Amino acid sequence: MPAYPRPAANPLQSRPAGCGPAHRSRQQRVCRFLSLLVGLWAPLGGAVAATELDYAAARTRMVEQQLASPWRGISDPAVLRAMATVPRHEFVPAEVQPYAYDDRPLPIGYAQTISQPYVVAFMTEKLQPKSTDRVLEIGTGSGYQAAILSALVNEVYSIEIVEPLARRAQGDLARLGYDNVRLRHGDGYKGWPEAAPFDAIIVTCAPDHVPQPLIDQLRDGGRMIIPVGERNDQMLYLLKKRGAELQREAVLPVRFVPMTGAADANFGR
Repeated sequence: MPAYPRPAANPLQSRPAGCGPAHRSRQQRVCRFLSLLVGLWAPLGGAVAATELDYAAARTRMVEQQLASPWRGISDPAVLRAMATVPRHEFVPAEVQPYAYDDRPLPIGYAQTISQPYVVAFMTEKLQPKSTDRVLEIGTGSGYQAAILSALVNEVYSIEIVEPLARRAQGDLARLGYDNVRLRHGDGYKGWPEAAPFDAIIVTCAPDHVPQPLIDQLRDGGRMIIPVGERNDQMLYLLKKRGAELQREAVLPVRFVPMTGAADANFGR
C-alpha cells in the first residue's frame, strides 16, 4: 500500500484549510453557508447527518486544495469527480476517520497505510483509465484505490497479500456498493493470470524490479504504473507495452511499503 511522495512538501501545504480570519471573504461566506446547512440538516438526522455533511465538505476541500490546485495539477475531470465522490473515511479505522481527508497517508493496521489523496489521484490520472478497461490492482490495502477505479473503469481485479486486510476491504467495498470490484487474498507478484489480459495494472507496493508475470498479463497497448526500488530509493514508473517493447517513464520519487511474497524470493533479479 502506498505511502507518500518523497520530495519535500510544498510550502502551500501549510496553509490553513479552515474558516479563520485570514481567509478571503468568499471563503468565509462558503463556511457560513456550510454551517447553515449543518443547522438545517441536524433536526432531520441529528449528529449523523451533520457528520456526513462535514465529511462531504472535507472531500470538496481535499479536491480543490490538494488535487486541483495549480501546484498539484490533477486535471482529469473524471478522476476529480471520483475523488470528490468516494467516501475515503469509510476505508480507514474509526480512530483516524477525522483525518481521512488530510494531505497525508494514514495507518490502516498490519504495518500498512492508505496513501495520501494526492498519490491516489496522481497514479490514477497517469493510468489514463477508460470506461471499458479491465484493471488489475496489486495491493488492495484499505480498498480505497479500488473504489476510485471502480467509478472509472468497467472491471477491477484486486489482490491483497495480508488476509485480514483483504477480508476487511472486501466487506467495505460490498457494503458501499462497489460491485464491479473482484478481490482475492493472494500474492500480487504473480498477478491474476486466469483473468488476464488487463488494459491497465496499478501496483501500490514496491518490488525491486518489475515482475515479469505482470508484464505478461498486460495487454498489448496497456499501461502499468508501479513503484520500483528499495524503501528509501524508489521511483514511480509509467510503463507502456508496445509489442515486445516495454516503454518506461519515471514520473515521481515516492516511498511505498515493499512488495512481499514471491517478490522476496526474486529480490535483485
